[in-house]
Amino acid sequence: MEIKGGQAQAFVAGYARKPDPKLRVALVYGNDEGLVAERARALAQAVCPDLSDAFQVVELAGDRVEDDPARLLDEFQSISMLGGRRVVRVRPAGDGVADAVAAVLEASAGDALVVVEAGNLAKTSTLRRLVEAAPAGAAIPCFEDADEAIAKLVDSALAELGLRIEPDAREYVVDNLGGDRGVSRSELEKLVLYKGIPVAGAPADARLVTLDDAMSVIGDTAAIRLDDAVYAAFSGDPGALDRSLDRVLGEGVAPVAAVRALQRHADILHRITGLVEGGARADDAVARLRPPIHYSRKTPLLAQLRFWSPRSAAAALAFIMEAEIDCKTTGMPDDAIARRVAMRVATGARAMRARAR
Repeated sequence: MEIKGGQAQAFVAGYARKPDPKLRVALVYGNDEGLVAERARALAQAVCPDLSDAFQVVELAGDRVEDDPARLLDEFQSISMLGGRRVVRVRPAGDGVADAVAAVLEASAGDALVVVEAGNLAKTSTLRRLVEAAPAGAAIPCFEDADEAIAKLVDSALAELGLRIEPDAREYVVDNLGGDRGVSRSELEKLVLYKGIPVAGAPADARLVTLDDAMSVIGDTAAIRLDDAVYAAFSGDPGALDRSLDRVLGEGVAPVAAVRALQRHADILHRITGLVEGGARADDAVARLRPPIHYSRKTPLLAQLRFWSPRSAAAALAFIMEAEIDCKTTGMPDDAIARRVAMRVATGARAMRARAR
């Protein structure tokens, strides 16, 4: 069964409340590793709350299943010594486990829940197509959070602890959190620790997360580190860009997140160059940005305004958006697409900077 992206969270929540015994294989896949882990864990815990229980839960590495496909079927059909349904977790996995998963879906006996965790699988993926077509399977996508989803995550995570967040602070947090759900939760936990959980009777301002709070804490995330690469690109510094991309991609930042960071900056430049062209002072145009940029980025942004124009920013925005579409549809390596579009921005910016001197 194919689960659409917008239905994924509801499906997982529904299964957590009432596990369906007919579901044999749950394939949780996507480029948001944190969300893949979170949803896979929720599904597994719906069947066995204690995932450290060696009698009820079996962990299999994807490459081991590829080497010995029969092992997965054996585990699926094994009966628990203590009674109840077992969980078999397979991670990380790819198309190489498709034959083993097919055997589970076709088996005449067995009642374990097999939870398979995979990375970004194309629509043509053998494993994805197999599970989507199976009545006893569910393929659950986990892609990077859109801004609206991140905003909801921010509100709900803080509300659980009795905190609220002011609008400017929310915009800043959403803009500076990465798309990975696990990283986002980690950064929000840091924000809560910084602010402190309000005690009963605490004044209203003790419950409100301000922009200053957010800017003091959300400053060392993957998204913030991406700024080094983004600013290097739009400042026309290919060398610094290459070094920065090596770092952030090496740390596990999704290439599409880098493309989206370039897109956000191109949009910012398009807006403020338009204001400057309309007669506004550069300082005033930058000050109008919401959410505001970090103070450390003001000087390089003002420098970029000397050679970027509304027309060039719009052109950059167009081909960056094309690159994001390519990441999702062409099957080409995402990191190659991200590097290519970032370098295209950098070489263009360097040429414009040289002409502006």
